Amino acid sequence: MARRYDSSTTTFSPEGRLHQVEYAIEAINNAGTCIGILAKDGIVMASEKLVSSGLLAPSKSSEKTYKISQHVACNVAGLTADANILIDQARLRAGRYEYQYCEPIPVEQLVELVCNYKQAYTQYGGLRPFGVAFLFAGYDEHYGFQLYQSDPSGNYSGWKATVIGSNNQAGKSLLKNEYGVTSSSSEEKEEEKEGEMKVEVDGVEETSMPDIKGALRLAVKVLNKTMDATASSSEKMELYVMSLENGQVVHKILNKDEAQKVIDEVEAEASPAAAGAAAGDS
Repeated sequence: MARRYDSSTTTFSPEGRLHQVEYAIEAINNAGTCIGILAKDGIVMASEKLVSSGLLAPSKSSEKTYKISQHVACNVAGLTADANILIDQARLRAGRYEYQYCEPIPVEQLVELVCNYKQAYTQYGGLRPFGVAFLFAGYDEHYGFQLYQSDPSGNYSGWKATVIGSNNQAGKSLLKNEYGVTSSSSEEKEEEKEGEMKVEVDGVEETSMPDIKGALRLAVKVLNKTMDATASSSEKMELYVMSLENGQVVHKILNKDEAQKVIDEVEAEASPAAAGAAAGDS
């Protein structure tokens, strides 16, 4: 029955599904993993770098992280060619808004404009959905740092921490358990062991956000879980940080030495934990 409806993006199946949109989402689930984590003092995005051949010349710029405007950047999972079209649209809309109103476009408004463009490709005949998902990181003076995720259907949602790409369910499961818990360094953990990492507001438990350093360590830990590689290295992952300095948004992709330092810190933290678990089993 499904074969009768899976060649069109504009026709619902009897079960109420748009198969081509679902296939586009499935293509993203096979792409390199991307992680976004909202921190107290910025946003961290980490992505898996897939190298298909050692003969390829190294890229002159990032193929996973793109700056859209001075206050917005994004991570890409899926078809890079499709992503380039949408990134160009986002840059155009951001530039037009700033030219017209003499102020940066609000982050969610920009995300909504891009998602409306994506949604149109699921509603008109002769088009196919964009095979790409985004993590948008941005800052504006009204809502501070914000993290959004969007998929080929045109839906978007705000997150404190999320994962897109391959093994995203395993990554989300780890984030759910670790976010707000592993944000401290080993020295800080000893001091905060008895302290509260979760705050109760109006009877609802809220997870406290980590700082940028803690978010970087958590991102590496999640990438280690989702990647197929046995050993992690700075060659296989890209770490990006958005922060605020003197009222200006700063974009930074960590170089190999800085990324390796974070990876080493995560491995150093994991070693005592593994040794303790082994001792407990014995």
